[in-house]
Amino acid sequence: MSAQTHTPGSVTAVYKVSGMSCGHCEGAVSGEISEIPGVSSVKAVASTGEVTVVSAAPLDEAAVRAAVDEAGFELVGKA
Repeated sequence: MSAQTHTPGSVTAVYKVSGMSCGHCEGAVSGEISEIPGVSSVKAVASTGEVTVVSAAPLDEAAVRAAVDEAGFELVGKA
């Protein structure tokens, strides 16, 4: 039996986002990404620039990029 950090049927992806520097930044990025259909959880961390997204299925990176752009930041890619 292997230990898994995500719930069955979900996909966890970590993205690098440049430009986040505070809690407001984290909230803006999280809010936009959480509007993507299928997303169940988003955690942005300004200090590392990492955004962890849990979704029902793998997300289209273009949709994530558009959401991050809408929040005013730049998606660097997957971490």
